[in-house]
Amino acid sequence: MREGQIPIQPRAAASHTSFVAMPSATGTFEVKLAPQPKDEYADGTTLGRLTIDKQFRGDLTGASKGQMLSALTPVKGSAGYVALEVVTGTLAGRAGTFVFQHSGTMNRGVAALTLTVVPDSGTGELTGLTGEMAILIADGKHSYEMSYALPGAP
Repeated sequence: MREGQIPIQPRAAASHTSFVAMPSATGTFEVKLAPQPKDEYADGTTLGRLTIDKQFRGDLTGASKGQMLSALTPVKGSAGYVALEVVTGTLAGRAGTFVFQHSGTMNRGVAALTLTVVPDSGTGELTGLTGEMAILIADGKHSYEMSYALPGAP
């Protein structure tokens, strides 16, 4: 081994453990963000508030409504946001609602985003839903990849 190299130990094969792949959903969505009026809590300069309206197509179909709180900085490409949105729709042929929680940052142009299903927020046939979603933006179009678990789903 040369200086500066890190030894890597091979992982032992799992003898009694089985891994189950989570189902996934993919598709596209359109989003409309509407800035809300400034007030004493969100001045529109450092803190801003926006409403969210989305239309999902693909393996997840439906619509969502939510609210976002954003934080802007004087450094170009650095910001943060949190949001909650209620999704009403169908996933894996099962209808209901659930809530997504967003936490996003931009660090000098480098994005990090976590979008998680709020535990126990599923209703109807989506009761017990857990999961995460990745948002992809290419050529101005939005798409999603969601991994999830749903009780009773194959």
